[in-house]
Amino acid sequence: MRKLLSINYSAGAFNTAILLLRVLFGVLMMNHGYGKLTHFSEMSHNMPNFLGIGSTATTALVVFAEFFCALFIILGLFTRLSCIPLIITMAYALFKAHNSDIFGDGQMAALYLGVFVTLLIIGPGKVSVDGMIGK
Repeated sequence: MRKLLSINYSAGAFNTAILLLRVLFGVLMMNHGYGKLTHFSEMSHNMPNFLGIGSTATTALVVFAEFFCALFIILGLFTRLSCIPLIITMAYALFKAHNSDIFGDGQMAALYLGVFVTLLIIGPGKVSVDGMIGK
C-alpha cells in the first residue's frame, strides 16, 4: 500500500511505462493507418485538402504518418522525429476533419495528439533502438 501512494519511481518503471505507451499507441495508430494504406484510392477521394496540396498528396502524407511513423515509434527508432508528422496529422484531424470537437468525433484524435506530444517531450526511453544507439 505504501508503494502505491509513493510519488517516487524507478528508472525501470519509467522505461517500462514508456515502452508500453509507445507500443500500445503505435500499434493502434498503425492499424488506423493500415486501413488508409489498403484503401488508398477510396480514401484519397474523401480526404480533405491540406494547405492546397491536393487530396491525393494529403492522403499519402497521412498514410506515411499513421503507418510508417507509427512503426518507427513502436521500434523506438527516430522517435522524436517520427512524432512530428503524427502531431501534425492528429492536429489536422482534430481541427480540420473533426471541427475541433474534442469531446465528440475528435476525441480519439485529441487523445493521440496528447500522447504523441508527450512522447516528443520525454523521448523513447531506454528500451528502444534510440536508447540502444545512445549507449
